[in-house]
Amino acid sequence: MAASASTSTPFPFPSRRSPPDDTLFYAVYPLPLPTGLPPADIHATLRSLHLTLSTHLAPFLSTHLFHRDPFTLTLPPPNPNPTSPCPLCSTPPSIPHLHGALQFGDSLPDEWLAVSLLFSLTRAFPNLAARAWDSDGEFLLIEAAFALPRWVDPDTAPNRVFIFRGEVHLLPPSLFPETPPSLEAALAAVYDDSVDTRAPDAVQATIRRRIEGLPEKASENLHTARVIVPAPVAKVLKEEPCLIARAVEGFYDRDIDTMKHAARMEKFLKGPGGEGIEMVRTSVRMTRAMYAQLVQQSFQAPRVYLMPRREEGPEKWMEAELGMKIACGFEMMYQERQREGEEGKGSTWEVYRKSLEATGCFDGLLPGSKEYKRVMEDAMQYYKSSSLFSRTREILSAPVRRIDGILATPYSAEEFEGSDLPPSDDDSWLYNGEDELAAELRERQKEMEAYEAAKQHRKSQKKNVSGSSSSQSNEFNLGEITESMQEFVRKMSSFEGAEVPANRKDMQSVDLDVNQFFKAMESVLGRSKDEAGNEAGFDGKSSSSDMDFEDDSDYVSDDAEETGEKDMGNAFMESYSDALNKELSTTTIEKSFARAPRPDVSNEGPSNAVDTDGEMTPVDVDLNLVESFLNSYSSQQGLPGPASNLLGLMGVKVPPDVLTLVHTLRKGKLKRFT
Repeated sequence: MAASASTSTPFPFPSRRSPPDDTLFYAVYPLPLPTGLPPADIHATLRSLHLTLSTHLAPFLSTHLFHRDPFTLTLPPPNPNPTSPCPLCSTPPSIPHLHGALQFGDSLPDEWLAVSLLFSLTRAFPNLAARAWDSDGEFLLIEAAFALPRWVDPDTAPNRVFIFRGEVHLLPPSLFPETPPSLEAALAAVYDDSVDTRAPDAVQATIRRRIEGLPEKASENLHTARVIVPAPVAKVLKEEPCLIARAVEGFYDRDIDTMKHAARMEKFLKGPGGEGIEMVRTSVRMTRAMYAQLVQQSFQAPRVYLMPRREEGPEKWMEAELGMKIACGFEMMYQERQREGEEGKGSTWEVYRKSLEATGCFDGLLPGSKEYKRVMEDAMQYYKSSSLFSRTREILSAPVRRIDGILATPYSAEEFEGSDLPPSDDDSWLYNGEDELAAELRERQKEMEAYEAAKQHRKSQKKNVSGSSSSQSNEFNLGEITESMQEFVRKMSSFEGAEVPANRKDMQSVDLDVNQFFKAMESVLGRSKDEAGNEAGFDGKSSSSDMDFEDDSDYVSDDAEETGEKDMGNAFMESYSDALNKELSTTTIEKSFARAPRPDVSNEGPSNAVDTDGEMTPVDVDLNLVESFLNSYSSQQGLPGPASNLLGLMGVKVPPDVLTLVHTLRKGKLKRFT
């Protein structure tokens, strides 16, 4: 029987790619969702919506220039797997939508301009809802962080933030306790007028302030400059002004390999027959970020590129230098895109190759070896047979095809002569941005101060509410710790461990028959009944600072038998205590424990507790217990730990100023708590 073919691919593609850091993703949903219709009708509805929205945005998009990618809305591609979400926006396949992705690069205003367009669309079309997010997640919430409700966090935010009718809508957890809610249910709640999903006014004000004046004031982010460039570059900029973004990108992201193309300038500085190209003066419009990337870069003109003499004036030199950088950027971009388009690699191949390395396709293979090259060639052949390869070639070669089409039409340098060019814009904004930065910092400082004031107000209210039930730190009942610990120790336990009741106040003491207990111990140790009867009376109570030692029959001498076991036991305890104190006096253990207060000897005779003959005063067990608990609790710095867990189980609540409590306890300024 022939073996069945394996369904797994030898070089699998990565299931998901991490989004670039400079990319905005957005999706638009028609409400109510046209679900339950045949796929053909849903597709027709989306096409009609796409045409309507594109017509509405056309007057602005046709005149505005974006830093890298323009704002576009597209229909989702046909998904071969009806159960998998949209590859761009992860929308479930059952929800009709339009989507887009805008790579804004270093121009952050482009991101907020796209957001303002979404707000504008939802105002113009009331039955439209939108979402917008980037690699940071719900960046609208990040912008309004100081105004958000306290329940909002990154875990609860997904599928809760929408743009609807020109406002931010935030779905509260009371409406959808599950985290996160389904997108379909969330959209239905947003569309339902009887459900209040509008975000608080503080959130609305923060976002409104960020997009204020947009998209009408988007032209303030553009810069117009006169430049001297080769005629082919001027022709391309005249026919396709948006290609300036690709040229600046090619110049700004240049490396040693791409600079080799600029050294030759074979495309834009040499004619079809190898003759020279004339220089012309033209006007180019770009974003402020593009202008800054060109001006702030030091770049020496290639040898084949003729520059004017500095003696001809600084204005002409600046126009020629800026034009030279643009021309070199066009050359590097064109040649590199042409090479990548022919190979079909680009960034997608690099992502694919790295995914193969991560899955272990090249484990044990030495780079450059024969086997390594064979596996790499097989992976390349598999990549070229995929649809991703063809789409990548199409995308990479698009600017090249457009430039070739423009330069294929007849043109001459004369068409650029005598034209009335607008003057270059003032670029003082590039050097005098301190005021704008200071204003932005002041605005952020106001938000932080308002947030801290609200936080302190909440704390004061909470303190006032709990003031009647909880005392100050110096009135804290430390005796609860010792009482709870003693009750905890006396509590019955089993092989499963000690059990702590839910209500500490209801804990009941465990009865212990002391006589029966010692009879059992004597039977195990082999003590006689007479010896037990001659013991000193024991009442079952123990001191918090003394240790009781039982005398053993092995140490009884002939003299002790004559004077009585009681006297012998006392003598042994005294000698044993003296030896123990002498041994411990040479160590630092004495200083590590708190001692019981020395009694007043002014009116009394010498006391055994006084350290007159080197004897150590008794250890105050309760005091040491409380101090150890508080030290451990304060070292946790508010985080979970053994001390807080144990105190919580015993029902003891420690005030926040624990360190002050410890210092006061050490100085003996607190009342006795036993």
